[in-house]
Amino acid sequence: MIVHDTNQSYIRKGWPYVGLGLEDLFYKYGVDMEIWAHEHSYERLWPVYNATVHNGTMDMNNPYYNAGAPIHLITGSAGCKENLDNFRPPLPWSAKRIVEYGYTKLTIINRTHLQIQQISDDQNGEIVDSFSIIKTNDLPQWLIEK
Repeated sequence: MIVHDTNQSYIRKGWPYVGLGLEDLFYKYGVDMEIWAHEHSYERLWPVYNATVHNGTMDMNNPYYNAGAPIHLITGSAGCKENLDNFRPPLPWSAKRIVEYGYTKLTIINRTHLQIQQISDDQNGEIVDSFSIIKTNDLPQWLIEK
């Protein structure tokens, strides 16, 4: 789990003496996508685990085909018209960043395909990001690779 915060290691791996970090659980049990909010912005990450990108293919047009780790989507830009949140410099797992108001549309195509679109309110309904997640096996990718 990747978090843009000074406490990111606590959230990923757990608080000292308590544990309870979420990243290992999401990876172990094959979570395909994590959707986060609150930030007044949009960010899509490459499949990432333990600060390492695990794209499903080397084809950058289709990195979410049988991704090797959870895909993170931060989509909190539909909130009230406050100030937009600016980003820190991008990290290697950041695929797309948008700082404007909008909302995210998820469409289940079938059992193996999910389409995600980011719709801009600032641009009168224009699609400003679009990608598909394709998964041909129900098992977590780390288990398939053993």
